[in-house]
Amino acid sequence: MRFDSARAAGLDEERVGRIADGYETALEPAQVAALKLTDAIIGIPRPPVDEVRQALRAHYSEAEIAEIAMGVGLFLGMSKVLINLGLEPEDMPITLVPTPE
Repeated sequence: MRFDSARAAGLDEERVGRIADGYETALEPAQVAALKLTDAIIGIPRPPVDEVRQALRAHYSEAEIAEIAMGVGLFLGMSKVLINLGLEPEDMPITLVPTPE
């Protein structure tokens, strides 16, 4: 799924393809900080290390950090529910949706 505001901000499929192991050298520092928080949330549950916290604070407000964390948490939770219900699709087409207000 892709939000239309992300597309408008430059998130194309080539950029999405760079979000893999080694993304630290392929993306902007603010994006790297957000993905490191994402890695901390979906990995072993524990607070992010100081390096990640400092990087986040250098690029985002506390409200923005909370919004990123909540978004990741909601998508992670929903994916686990869908998997447990046997509703995980075999193939995921890219769907462009309006960004929520």
